[in-house]
Amino acid sequence: MSSTSTPLPDSLARIVERFKRRTDPKQRYAQLLWYAKKLKEMPEEDKVPENKVPGCVSQVFMTANLEDGKVWYKGDSDAQLVKGLVALLIEGLNGLTPEEILQVSPDFIQETGLNVSLTPSRANGFYNIFQTMKKKALGYKLAASS
Repeated sequence: MSSTSTPLPDSLARIVERFKRRTDPKQRYAQLLWYAKKLKEMPEEDKVPENKVPGCVSQVFMTANLEDGKVWYKGDSDAQLVKGLVALLIEGLNGLTPEEILQVSPDFIQETGLNVSLTPSRANGFYNIFQTMKKKALGYKLAASS
C-alpha cells in the first residue's frame, strides 16, 4: 500500500513492486538500466532548450502531448541511470489524465528503495524530472478548464 494519500496508478504501482523485490542496490541499478534500454528513442528535433528539464546535472529532455484527454510523454537523458529514471516515470505516468498525474506524490520513490541508492544530485534530478512532468500535465488541465 502506498504511503501517499491517494493510491498510485496501476502502472506506477507495478513499477514500485518490481523495485521492492530487488533488495540489493546493484539490482535496483540494473533494473534502472533495463528501463533506460527500453525507453523509446526521442526525436532529435525535440531536444531543444524549451524541452530541457531545469536543475539536472545531466542533459534531460521531456515532451508531453495530450491525446483523448490523456498525457503521453517522451524523454531522454545523456546519463544512463538518469535515462532509467526518465523511462520509469514515463512508463508510470503515460496514458494518465492530467488530474491523475497531478495526484501522484513523488514520495513513491522511497517505496522503490531507489532513494537510498541515488546520489543527492540524481535524487534531485528525479524530483526535477517529476515536477516538469507534473507542470506539463497542469498546463493541459488549465488549458482544458479555460
